[in-house]
Amino acid sequence: MHHLSPLLVQSSGICAERGEGSWLFDAEGHRWLDFTSGIGVTATGHCHPKVVAAAQEQVARLVHAQYTTVTHPNMLRLSDRLSEHLPAGLDAVAFSNSGSEAVETAIRLARHATGRPNLIAFQGGFHGRTLAAASLTSSTTKVRSGWGPMMAGVFFAPFPHTYLYGWDEEATSTFCLQQLDQLLMTQSPPGDTAALIIEPVQGEFGYYPAPASFLAGLRERCDRHGILLIADEIQAGYGRTGRFWSHEHARIQPDMVVTAKGLASGYPLSAVAAAKGLMAQGRPGSQGGTYGANAVSCAAALATLDVIEEEDLVNQAAEHGCYLRERLEALVQKHDDIDEVRGKGLMLGIEMVRAPGQPDGERAQTLLSRCEQAGLLLLRCGTHGQVVRWLPPLTASRQEIDLAVDTFEDALENSA
Repeated sequence: MHHLSPLLVQSSGICAERGEGSWLFDAEGHRWLDFTSGIGVTATGHCHPKVVAAAQEQVARLVHAQYTTVTHPNMLRLSDRLSEHLPAGLDAVAFSNSGSEAVETAIRLARHATGRPNLIAFQGGFHGRTLAAASLTSSTTKVRSGWGPMMAGVFFAPFPHTYLYGWDEEATSTFCLQQLDQLLMTQSPPGDTAALIIEPVQGEFGYYPAPASFLAGLRERCDRHGILLIADEIQAGYGRTGRFWSHEHARIQPDMVVTAKGLASGYPLSAVAAAKGLMAQGRPGSQGGTYGANAVSCAAALATLDVIEEEDLVNQAAEHGCYLRERLEALVQKHDDIDEVRGKGLMLGIEMVRAPGQPDGERAQTLLSRCEQAGLLLLRCGTHGQVVRWLPPLTASRQEIDLAVDTFEDALENSA
């Protein structure tokens, strides 16, 4: 008997007692190949020895140094280390606990710096569950339903979902940029618009990468109108897509980068990066929090960067991502209930359908249940739960990828 809220619903029946690398174990010793990575959090695998050692050492020295009261060395070192990986000119970092908090930090700064009230997000985006972050979210209704009205001043523009529109990338990008221009002329004029916020690769809606031409179009419009461009890299950043940041695929530079999930290998930590000049335009005291930049989380984040660099995990994500995609695309040729494989690097989604263009969430759930029984843990996303996501740790071996795909294919063939 437990006393957890009944609203907290697990996607599996597993009670994990420990983790090691790509694997989770229960108290009886049963194990599962974890290709969820805690929704992209344990990018260095479960309990990477270097991360564990760094956290253990820090726990014995200092657990909590409240960062609006005192500084601590790990926070200062981490801001410097992060700057080595951030886009040029983004030389100031504000730390928080969660992705939602970081998103709210970013939009607060955008409103302060520009003096403008409005924000434009994109259809299908997921930015968090707190009020302001949920107000920017349109991936599913569950995040927003039943507690409106949401925050005012938020407008939604179309995201170039090429699969849904049925057009090629250029046609879809052109249409969506035209619709954004229309929104700026009819609903949120540029002089009232503080920022655009976008996931360069959408997560919860179904693993849709934004075409490079679309992101370039956003950058051009932001420059023209004095609007800030915020890249929400919470799920797609930190090497996940085969580049350190997913927006790098488009060779554009945002005005702010928001990061969280892979930042500290499972310890709660998030960050917003911006130019010092932009950050200085926020109001004094508008950033902070009791647990932000926790000393142990920052130690884990420093060790995470060591692992990423020493094990060349960004390039490995690119290489293993290509291999995983090849294996999954081979399944499309053999199974009519898979319509498409999409995504980048080790952030891939499979669209399950009853017929072309008809999403099948029940089929996806059946497959996940079969895989769980066979020792593989996967997740779903998409409006109907029809997208099976592939989100292995960046440390996953090619042999583990083969085992995962073989297990999934067996579930496909034996649960039709």
